[in-house]
Amino acid sequence: MKYLRKTLALVLLSSVPYVLFSQVKPLDAVLSEYQYPYEVHYLNLKSQNNDLKMAYMDVQPKKSNGKTIMLLHGKNFNGAYWGKTAKDLSDKGFRVIIPDQIGFGKSSKPQSYQFSFSQLAENTKAILDQLRIEKTIVLGHSMGGMVAARFALLYPEKVQKLILENPIGLEDYKTFASYQTIDQAYQAELKNTAETYKNYQLKFYYDNKWKDEYQPWLDLIAGWTLHKDYPQVAWDAALTSDMIYNQPVCYEFKNIKTPTLLIIGTRDRTAIGKDRAPKELQPKMGQYQILGKKTQQEISGSKLVEIENVGHLPHIEVYPEFFNALYEFIK
Repeated sequence: MKYLRKTLALVLLSSVPYVLFSQVKPLDAVLSEYQYPYEVHYLNLKSQNNDLKMAYMDVQPKKSNGKTIMLLHGKNFNGAYWGKTAKDLSDKGFRVIIPDQIGFGKSSKPQSYQFSFSQLAENTKAILDQLRIEKTIVLGHSMGGMVAARFALLYPEKVQKLILENPIGLEDYKTFASYQTIDQAYQAELKNTAETYKNYQLKFYYDNKWKDEYQPWLDLIAGWTLHKDYPQVAWDAALTSDMIYNQPVCYEFKNIKTPTLLIIGTRDRTAIGKDRAPKELQPKMGQYQILGKKTQQEISGSKLVEIENVGHLPHIEVYPEFFNALYEFIK
C-alpha cells in the first residue's frame, strides 16, 4: 500500500504544470525587481508624443582598446542575456553598450506607439548620441538582427562592423503566412504561460533538450505573464510581431556596405507566422542552413560562420564557439 501511495504521488507530481516547479516570480512591466548584470542607465526620450525611458547598460573596460560594440537583443529577450558576452568583451578592451528597446525589458511599454525598425534604430542612435559615441560595432541577435540591419542602412557612417547572430527576417514572412491582425496577436499573447514559452523554446531554440542555463531567460518573460501589468507587455508584443511581419529587411541586404559577419546556428527553424502558413509551406520556413548562405551572397563581402546542430541562441547554447567567431571578426 505504501508503494502504491508513493507511486500515485509521483504520478500526480509529474502532472503538475512546470510553472509550479520553476523559480518564476511575477515581474512588472519594466522589470523593476529584476537585477541586470550591470548598472542600468536611462535615456529620457520624447517619441511619438510619448515621454519614454529607454534603459541601457554601459560596460566600461578596465583597459580600453578604443573600440565600442553595441549588443541588440531579440524579441523574446532583453539586454540581460548579454551579460557574459559583455564581460568577456570588456575584458578584451571593448566598451559595451546594451540597450533595451522601447517595449522591451526595463524600457517603457507605450500603449500608443507606431513600432517600426526605423524608429527603433532612431531610438538606439539617441543613446549613442547621448554618450557621444561616433562609431560602434553592432551585434544583433534574432529581432535585434533586423534592428541592426536597419541601423546599418540608416546610419552607415556610425557602424564599423555588423554582426548578425541568427537574425530573423532573412526571408519575407508575408510570402508564406497569412496576415494576423494586431487584435488577434494580442489575444494570442495574453494566452502565454511559462509552459507555452518553454514549449516554444524547446521546439525552435533547443531541439527539445533543456539545460539549466536556459532557465533564467525563460523565467524573465514567463514572470511577466504572472503580473497584473502583463496586458501592457502583451500589447507591445503584438505590435512588434506586426512590425516583424510587415517590415521585411531581406530585400535590402544588397545595400549593406558595412563589413558583416553572419553567425548561424544551422538547426534553427524560427519563422514568424509559421503556424498560420499552409502546411505544405511550413517546412520551407526558417531553414537557416539555407538562409545563412543565401544572405551571405546578398551582403557583399560578408563572412559566414555556421555552427552545426545549434539552434536560435548560439551565445547561450554554445557560447565558446559563438564568442570565438565574434572576437576573431572584431579583434
